[in-house]
Amino acid sequence: MSPPGERRDPYEPFDPVFLRRLVEEAVAPLLDHWFRVELIGAERLPENGPALLAANHSGSAFPFDGMAFGAAMTRLRGYRPERKLRAVFERELAATWWMRPFGIDNFWRRAGGVDLTFDNFDALLKRGEQVLYFPEGVPGIGKGFARRYQLQRFSTSFVIHAARNRVPVYPVYIVNAEWVNPFNFTIPWLDRVMDRAFGVPFLPLPSALVGIAFPWVWYLALPVRMVFAFGEPIDMAARVRDAGLVRLDRSEREGLQRVAESVRREMQQELDLLVERHGRAPYQLRSLLRELWRARRRLHRVVPPGWPLSFLRHARDLERPPARGRLHALLRDWDVIGFWLPFGWPLLSLTRALRRPPYGYRGLTREERREREGSFVWHLADRPLPEER
Repeated sequence: MSPPGERRDPYEPFDPVFLRRLVEEAVAPLLDHWFRVELIGAERLPENGPALLAANHSGSAFPFDGMAFGAAMTRLRGYRPERKLRAVFERELAATWWMRPFGIDNFWRRAGGVDLTFDNFDALLKRGEQVLYFPEGVPGIGKGFARRYQLQRFSTSFVIHAARNRVPVYPVYIVNAEWVNPFNFTIPWLDRVMDRAFGVPFLPLPSALVGIAFPWVWYLALPVRMVFAFGEPIDMAARVRDAGLVRLDRSEREGLQRVAESVRREMQQELDLLVERHGRAPYQLRSLLRELWRARRRLHRVVPPGWPLSFLRHARDLERPPARGRLHALLRDWDVIGFWLPFGWPLLSLTRALRRPPYGYRGLTREERREREGSFVWHLADRPLPEER
């Protein structure tokens, strides 16, 4: 098997069956009873045609905000593959197995995502895709709770691509997700050390230390009521034209940054208003208790300790025959116990090495394992998506 970068054949990891099953069986209980998601103004997004959705990040180590929003939009659109959102994500989410929910192979791409590179971004908009993008980038995830709702510096990439392709930008404001993990704080000098020494862009404290001791805590999210509000579309082509920008390249970097900063300031003002309106009681405990009572018969899928088994079981069931009974269903996923054991990461890594697919990688070559995990950077120039519909 040749390295991914050498291929020219079409590559489409998006799996509609995987996405639908995962949303209905694992994510929906979270959306309905734990996060109690509300979409506001989603009708502003057209059914067809290119669009760029620019959202603020929640400042948590694990991107539950993006996952919940994508799943909610998937349900709203009736699981129609032609109406999926193509989220562009930082390459660390695919390359690092613990940044894929519970280590599920190639999770983000199978759900419709594409690696965030400059060329990939441009290619998706040229195809007419609707793309979800977080203009704060990694600093948005790594800003920690102390800087909640403070939009970090916006990248100029979305300004360039939206203007070049004449694609409208729809702001998406995420409220209350900052409280998913109010214990996360970051230290700039320590983040720089972690990035240089280990390639980890930030270290959330103290949750990262607790997550080392108890793996399931790495994916812990408190029961906030997530609100996703759409803003009025922005004509980015008109913005750059009014700013006197023509070339949209490095020679105009300062001008592009001014445009990006003007959008950031506008979004910050609107975000502040929405936080005042929807963010005063992020947990809404009375609502939470009511939803937990409604979900009492499947509570194991709703509360965080049950998420490892719920997510992994439904991903694995796509590749294996039905269980012969309840005991067999439990025993064949025995390795998931590593998520609840103190310092269970070595056990999880060992079982991945020793068990065969869909549980692990025994019997696979290094390249086959890399392909299955999705632990490579996907460049559309090398591995293009199939021709447009």
